[in-house]
Amino acid sequence: MLLAIDVGNSETVFGLFASDDLLEHWRVGTDTRRTADEWAVVLRGLVDGSSLGRPEDIDGIALCCSVPSVQHEMRDMFRRHFGDVPAVIVEPGVKTGVPIRMDNPKEVGSDRIINALAANHLYGGPAVVVDFGTATTFDAVSARGEYVGGAIAPGIDISVDALSRRGAQLHMVEIVKPRAAIAKNTTEALRSGIVFGFAGQVDGIVDRMVAELTDAPDDVTVVATGGLASIVVAECETVDLHEPWLTLIGLRLVYERNVG
Repeated sequence: MLLAIDVGNSETVFGLFASDDLLEHWRVGTDTRRTADEWAVVLRGLVDGSSLGRPEDIDGIALCCSVPSVQHEMRDMFRRHFGDVPAVIVEPGVKTGVPIRMDNPKEVGSDRIINALAANHLYGGPAVVVDFGTATTFDAVSARGEYVGGAIAPGIDISVDALSRRGAQLHMVEIVKPRAAIAKNTTEALRSGIVFGFAGQVDGIVDRMVAELTDAPDDVTVVATGGLASIVVAECETVDLHEPWLTLIGLRLVYERNVG
């Protein structure tokens, strides 16, 4: 089995693949205080409790990480607890097959390159990937599968947290679909502003990106992913597909390109 690990600023997603099939997935909080041994305990507990196999059945690992301190501990975990298992960490020098057309390619987060790879593999280019995480990122893929740039906006959780902290009479609410845009109470007003506001932001940025990518907008596939996508994606007019495991799929592809 292949273990794919996507470490984000807020959450870490684990996925187990058998060939092309995603058998199981788990989402845990990204804790920068966890040591390599603690990450191993978390991982072993998840796999042992899945009835799909044992940690000893893992014969390959692929990792992309947005948090340097966690990447250091993950690397140590692979060495100490999975020393005989081939591991691919997405960093400079790893083959992704995605040309990066940026002023400084090293600035681009590895997860964004992985998403571009998976989107092009699954749907072809041109494409736009919208990833709803700690930040909401927009990534443009050319018709030739090149990563040509993107945009970064504050994520849903960051915005909601900031609003509740700075608004004296505002509070944290569960983010669900509002009943109407014109709300009748504060809770519904917050939900309306958050859900419809972010949907409008997505549609506005995607429309501009599509216009810059091609003269044939119908040829562009817009894919949403990320842990918070399900909150907003149904209200977005520009999103064609929702693939929650896009990054895990991209990690599988990178592993195959580097290990075989």
